[in-house]
Amino acid sequence: MLSENLRNESLEEKSKNFLEEIIEEDIRTGKHAGRVLTRFPPEPNGYLHIGHAKSICLNFGLAQRYGGKTNLRFDDTNPTKEDVEYVDSIKEDVHWLGFDWAGEYYASDYFEQLYEWAIVLIKKGLAYVDDQTQEEIRTTRGTVNQAGKDSPWRNRSVDENVDLFKRMRNGEFKDGEKVLRAKVDMAHPNMLLRDPILYRIIHTEHHRTGDKWCIYPMYDYAHGQSDSIEKITHSICTLEFDVHRPLYDWFIEKLEIFPSHQYEFARLNMTYTMMSKRKLLQLVQEKVVMGWDDPRMPTICGLRRRGYTPEAIRFFTEKVGIAKRDNVIDLSLLEFCLREDLNRRAPRRMAVLNPLKVVITNYPDGQVEQLEAVNNPEDESAGKRLVPFSKELYIEQEDFMENPPKKFFRLAPGQEVRLRYAYFMRCNEVIKDSAGNITELRCTIDPASKGGNSPDGRKVQGTIHWVSAQQAIKTEVRLFDRLFTKANPDDVAEGEDWKSSINPDSLKVIEAYLEPALAEAKSLDKFQFERMGYFSVDYDSKPGKLVFNRTTTLKDTWAKISGQ
Repeated sequence: MLSENLRNESLEEKSKNFLEEIIEEDIRTGKHAGRVLTRFPPEPNGYLHIGHAKSICLNFGLAQRYGGKTNLRFDDTNPTKEDVEYVDSIKEDVHWLGFDWAGEYYASDYFEQLYEWAIVLIKKGLAYVDDQTQEEIRTTRGTVNQAGKDSPWRNRSVDENVDLFKRMRNGEFKDGEKVLRAKVDMAHPNMLLRDPILYRIIHTEHHRTGDKWCIYPMYDYAHGQSDSIEKITHSICTLEFDVHRPLYDWFIEKLEIFPSHQYEFARLNMTYTMMSKRKLLQLVQEKVVMGWDDPRMPTICGLRRRGYTPEAIRFFTEKVGIAKRDNVIDLSLLEFCLREDLNRRAPRRMAVLNPLKVVITNYPDGQVEQLEAVNNPEDESAGKRLVPFSKELYIEQEDFMENPPKKFFRLAPGQEVRLRYAYFMRCNEVIKDSAGNITELRCTIDPASKGGNSPDGRKVQGTIHWVSAQQAIKTEVRLFDRLFTKANPDDVAEGEDWKSSINPDSLKVIEAYLEPALAEAKSLDKFQFERMGYFSVDYDSKPGKLVFNRTTTLKDTWAKISGQ
């Protein structure tokens, strides 16, 4: 649950985006009989990332807003790169974000229909079989300022083209030996309309159709017709597909089929984030990261493992909005949306990540008392818990300085602090080892200050957290930071590898001490470690051996570190 004030403010300020205006006008005029049917059409060649999350939220969100539905359709037209693993992960991600699809479809469901339509185009004189190589086709396509050259096979007869295309389907030719091209205009100013390839030969088993097909449609050919078959009313794509729209419309017009229409919006670009699936796959294959679900990855499964919530991601997409021009969103906005959500819902616990031992000399040996602690000050219904307190504690090393500067309000020799939920405590002695390293503090508490308030009214400005050494749980904590040191990971000098901007300090593994209430935490449970940040239980946890991931800090510390 997000901050209601912030959510209401967001919705009040939000004006209709251009897609909402288009849909509302279509409904008003009765276009498509008032139907709204969108689709989310990922290619199953990798795991979805935060950019896809924006598209998911947009397509499903628009349909929900206007009483419509959304199909999930897999663009599985390239068998060399696709896998059932990716199909399953995509379905899991969409469901996790909170959406259900009306129908589950695959471009491969339509292979027979697409083939028949290709025959129709050939018979209309709008497609032909070309024997040129990929390199010959590329070089004869021309440039932006120069028209292309007709293929020597462009004027084959209809009967010859039909025969050759059927033989392509029957497997009589090798990979790359022939292609089917649309006959549009080799001088068209939009180079995508210079006789684009419709089919290529690939003798590779498909994850759904097996070896039934050895010719596969190109994306530009399959996309619009798949939309048309499903009678999609609003086909929403990212901005880089705007130059593809004329071809999308050309196929629908020439085939005289249901007139789906494509609309484009600006894709999501974020600082310190890589959005290329090809490069993300490279990180996985080269073991730069632990896998697609590495918590440093921008994949939806990586964000989930790190401790992000679907509500925070949906809120983020609302805040980003829908635009017609590309822009770059600061990663801090995503982290802000997460903090807003977790601040409301995450139980508070105490954990010491960099421990310094404290011995309370005036506390009885062997005594353990249970102190009340608030589970979440933002949610009264969360109640309270008991935290054990004993003679020996752990505090954060950074909460003590032997020679502190002015306005250092934490623990120092002769200085007093408030122990969260417990007592006032004063440092009396510093114990060091032979190398001069501080190993232990000897302190005293004021028994009258139990609960954190002194009866004599004296003020203590510093409050620090702690855990009882005897009852604390030792655990592994993974401190994740941004995977790249540059705001734009692709901004590298000529000849420089884009991976040169990978942050060598993006992961630090430490041993930490946690209060015992965390012993029963389950995978993906989320907590605020007081004063330290938000943490989530990792999948690697085992009974008696928890692993926590830092989801995010309490504040945006990166801007200070990076000088932003």
